[in-house]
Amino acid sequence: MAVAFSKRFDVIGFDVDKRRIARLKEGDDWTGEIERDVLLASPMQFTDKLSELEGCDFFVVAVPTPVDEKNNPDFSLLVRACQSLGPVLRPGSIVVFESTVHPGATEEICGPELERVSGLRCGIDFKLGYSPERINPGDREHPLEKIVKIVSGQDEQSLEVIAGVYEQIIDAGVHRASSIKVAEAAKVLENTQRDINIALMNEMSKICDLVGIRTSEVLAAAGTKWNFLKFTPGLVGGHCIGVDPYYLTSKAQELGYHPEVILSGRRINDGMAAHVASRLVQQLARSGRLNASTRVGILGMTFKENVPDIRNSKIVDLYNALGQYGITPVACDPMVDPEQMEHEYGIKLVERDQFQDMDVLILAVPHRETMDSIWEDLPKLVRNGGMVCDLKSVLDAKRLPSDLLYWTL
Repeated sequence: MAVAFSKRFDVIGFDVDKRRIARLKEGDDWTGEIERDVLLASPMQFTDKLSELEGCDFFVVAVPTPVDEKNNPDFSLLVRACQSLGPVLRPGSIVVFESTVHPGATEEICGPELERVSGLRCGIDFKLGYSPERINPGDREHPLEKIVKIVSGQDEQSLEVIAGVYEQIIDAGVHRASSIKVAEAAKVLENTQRDINIALMNEMSKICDLVGIRTSEVLAAAGTKWNFLKFTPGLVGGHCIGVDPYYLTSKAQELGYHPEVILSGRRINDGMAAHVASRLVQQLARSGRLNASTRVGILGMTFKENVPDIRNSKIVDLYNALGQYGITPVACDPMVDPEQMEHEYGIKLVERDQFQDMDVLILAVPHRETMDSIWEDLPKLVRNGGMVCDLKSVLDAKRLPSDLLYWTL
C-alpha cells in the first residue's frame, strides 16, 4: 500500500520496530510481497521516529488486531497506535484505519482515543475513515491495484477525500460504503464467510474419511455443477481468517445475540490440527509403523503457502499435537527464518539437505519452491514403506509408489 501511494504522493512509512525499518531501508521486505528493486526504487521515506510524521495530513493505520488466549478481541495494538498518532494530528487531518475490527470499533474505540491524546475534536478538527485491507498474501494474480477498495468516512466530505486518494492507486476502482460500520462489517464478513466454508469442507473430510472415500474426489465430482463453490479442507491459521470471526461474534454477544454457525465453524477449524495428529497416529499404529524410532517430518511451517509468515500457524499446533503422542517431528521450511521460528515457538528448523529418510512425510504447506521438485525429492524425503500425509491434496496419489501409505484430508 505504502509503495503504491509513493508513486502518487509524498509518503512516510512508520513502524515502531527499528529492525523492520532498517531492513526496509535496505530493500528487504520480510513478507516477500515487494521485490527488492521495487522497494529501493520507491521515493518513500522509512522512519521509527514519530516526530517525522508531523506535517502529514492523511494517515493510514494498519496494525494487527489479534485475539487473546480466550479468543477475545485484543485492541491493545490499535489503541497504542492511536496513542502514538494523536500528538502529530493537526486540524484537517484524516485518519484511515485498515485493520480488521468489529462494526463500530473505529468510531467507538479509535476516535475517542485519538481525541483524548490529540486534544482535537473528532469529526470536527479531524476526520475518521475505514478502508479494510483486502490483499491475499502470496497471491500474485490479485495484486493491490486489481482489487476493488472499500472506502468509508465519517461524513460525505471525508468520504470523497478518502475515495479520491485511493482512486489514485486502485485500478479496479473504489466502493463507497454508506458508513464506517458498513465497511467494517463487510471486511469481517469476507473472512468469516471463508472460515465457515472451510469448516464445512473440514467436516465433510471427516465424514469422507469414515466412509472410506477421498474428499478430493468428492469435491471434483461436486465441482462439475456450475454453482458449486470451490473450497477445500485444511488447517485455518494466520492473522486474518482464523482470528477475525471472533471480532464479529464478540460484538454480537455484547449485543445479546449468540452466533451459533460462526462459532461452530471456529470450533471445527481450531480442532483440525488435533484431528490430523490423531488420525496420523491411528494410521501408523494400524499399519505397524508406529514405534519409538518413527521419524516424522513436517515440510512447511507457515500459515499458508508462498509466504514466510508464521503468525498463528496451525502447523505449529500440529507439531505440538504430535508431541502429545510422544512424537517430536523434524520440521523444515525454506521460507521461514529459523531464528524467528525458534524464538516464537521453540521449534528448531533443519536445512533441506537434513530433511530426509522420514518414516512419515507430512506435506503441510506446498510452497512453489517445494512443489517444483517434490517428485524428484520424494524418494529421498520418505523411506520405502513409509507414509505420506498430504494435507492439501496437492499430490497425484496414483504417482506414489505402491508401498507408501497415503492419507489426506
